[in-house]
Amino acid sequence: MKIEDVRRTAYSMPLTNPSYPKGPYRFFNREFFVITYRTDPAALAKVVPEPLKVVEPIVKYEFIRMPDSTGFGDYTETGQVIPVELNGVKGGYVHSMYLDDEAPTAGGRELWGFPKKIAKPSLRVESDTLVGTLHYGSVLCTSATMGYKYQELDLEALHKSLLAPNWMLKIIPHVDGSARVLELVEYYLENLVVKEAWTGPAALGLFPHALADVAKLPVLEVLSAAHFRTDLTLGLGKVVFDYLKD
Repeated sequence: MKIEDVRRTAYSMPLTNPSYPKGPYRFFNREFFVITYRTDPAALAKVVPEPLKVVEPIVKYEFIRMPDSTGFGDYTETGQVIPVELNGVKGGYVHSMYLDDEAPTAGGRELWGFPKKIAKPSLRVESDTLVGTLHYGSVLCTSATMGYKYQELDLEALHKSLLAPNWMLKIIPHVDGSARVLELVEYYLENLVVKEAWTGPAALGLFPHALADVAKLPVLEVLSAAHFRTDLTLGLGKVVFDYLKD
């Protein structure tokens, strides 16, 4: 390939057989199960990077079932989002993500900087219970349950909350192992349609694992739970802070 051909065609690895297509990325019937819980403030202080500020000692543990997404296919994801503030604006810091599909793992890390690792999350209905689990290999790391569709939630209020910004760290190493890209990236959910939303009694258990450290933000009290379905576009991000320059 000519140098100009490489420059023209390169957007992902491998060069001639990219792991995912170009965006934007649209999701249909994207299903969320979110448990909001109170945690240890000292544990949050160890993982939330400046210039983000922790608002309250709160974590949102999320399961996301994505049966139909352009480019990324059919997969399930789980992880922790921490409510934070940046320059007076409230949003969420994406702390951890575990999923079962290579394309969105590669795309999420390369494009936005999503902190994704391959694991075995699951979201399903068992009789009258919504059940979310995370296994890393054979080891159970997360067990989440909620009464199935006990009470409807306010769709308008939920829709508004999902339009808040989200932030994450994008880290790309240099060939010597040092950080070549170290940025705080901001993104939004776009073209959002909330189809249904429910709440119910919920429980969450997090179990220690050396490589899936969700339990390092311990559950002190479950505050609320939500189960909802949406259509949405995952907006491409923008850099709001460069740790190597600012």
